[in-house]
Amino acid sequence: MLALVPSPLACGAPRRRSPRPCRGAYCSTLREIRQAPELLRSLPAIREAKRVVLVRHGQSTWNEEGRIQGSSDLSVLTPKGESQAETSRQMLLTDSFDVCFTSPLIRSKRTAEIIWGTRQEEMIAEPDLREIDLYSFQGLLKHEGKQKFGDAYRQWQNDAANFSIDGHYPVRELWDRAESCWSKILTHEGKSVLVVAHNAVNQALVATAIGLGTQYFRILLQSNCGVSVMDFTPKPKGGPPHICINRLNQTPNSPVAPGTSGGRKTGKRIILVCHGTTQSNTEVFANVGYESMNMLGIIQSQKTAELLLDLKINCIACSPRVASVDTAVSISEVQEAADCLGADCVPRYVEVKKMVDLEVEPAFQQAKKNSTGSLVVHPGWLDGFDHRSLTDIWKQTKKAWHSLLHELLNGSEPERNLVVVGHPALHIALIAQCLNLTMEWMGSFHLDAGSVSVIDFPDGPTGRGIVRCINYTAHLGRWSIPVTRSTANDEEF
Repeated sequence: MLALVPSPLACGAPRRRSPRPCRGAYCSTLREIRQAPELLRSLPAIREAKRVVLVRHGQSTWNEEGRIQGSSDLSVLTPKGESQAETSRQMLLTDSFDVCFTSPLIRSKRTAEIIWGTRQEEMIAEPDLREIDLYSFQGLLKHEGKQKFGDAYRQWQNDAANFSIDGHYPVRELWDRAESCWSKILTHEGKSVLVVAHNAVNQALVATAIGLGTQYFRILLQSNCGVSVMDFTPKPKGGPPHICINRLNQTPNSPVAPGTSGGRKTGKRIILVCHGTTQSNTEVFANVGYESMNMLGIIQSQKTAELLLDLKINCIACSPRVASVDTAVSISEVQEAADCLGADCVPRYVEVKKMVDLEVEPAFQQAKKNSTGSLVVHPGWLDGFDHRSLTDIWKQTKKAWHSLLHELLNGSEPERNLVVVGHPALHIALIAQCLNLTMEWMGSFHLDAGSVSVIDFPDGPTGRGIVRCINYTAHLGRWSIPVTRSTANDEEF
């Protein structure tokens, strides 16, 4: 199991004050976070549904140079950064926003201006959206930080939640600021909000929204101009809203391209692929898993296979249900063709393993019997399941997660890529298993048919999983659900 055992010192501490009392997930020393997510956050109640779109700024000059930026304001967008911002503008071109909150730092403000374009709605520069304050580290090249600060730099790399410098605990201060930002964003009257900020602060915004503490720093990646989408839904009896991560880190570049996770090269990776749409895809229960994909689903599976074309896949594990098997076979066939471009080549066959533990559909059938009505797919739709059905799914996916980690550990290859194909609910549960959460968090994530989610293991399968992206659908083009949807009608949520 992926051990997330934070230090007892993980309690947040504001600037130059004594550490505040432990609160929620900030101070968890358990292997799992066992409280329900709504008990671990202090966000204000809302009257209407809100959608918040988070964007990290484009590549900056200090990104390119490898300097530690922090909250300094001495770097600007590179030409590549400007291009990335333009890609994000195109991605969000048809979306309606009521307001834009932006960091006041030049690199984020410029990114926001490019994305905002000719919109006339309000832009608000919010000081608390600045990047993490890193004090004496700021402006140093990374090797300079290592040479000058030694142990402190190593702690910044390996135990950031407890990292201190110049009398400050930067990550703890950042988490405090993120909560302050949510109060301002959620109390604004706008129903559709764009937020343009930075890597660390966007991580903190995502984490604090769903109740995760400082030990999750560098676990939920935010790439340059990566787009994350969060839905906030009011509760009938008031209190903190229900929050669902609709997308995490939808980037201008391929999510499976070689790269680093949290600044470290990764050689082990699990790619979660949701099978394509079926005839009854908008209805959770109808003939679930027994029917083949419709034409849209077939196109989606081919698009996914093409996305994975340049990635050498070692194994494909899938649910035994028809739509999952057909999607897995499509990926396998494209892999074989990709490795056989010459006349005298020998095709490289990728094994497809059908795993019963990846088959969550029977639990849906039981849930249908226990439900008084139909459950339509929408953000947080798993919250509509009865407790017994969720428990069955959770226990099964916990076993499946252990099996997948064992599969990833097999083999002597320095790089190993495992593709897992199944129903969106399966992958939601696997993401929660990776993050060492409990089943109460399953309603905090949403996945669409044909989507891809990527988990990296820079320390190998026995280390912590780093979530590179969730619900990536840009590869589907016109056959995908847009990154955001209009909030003109609450029912669209």
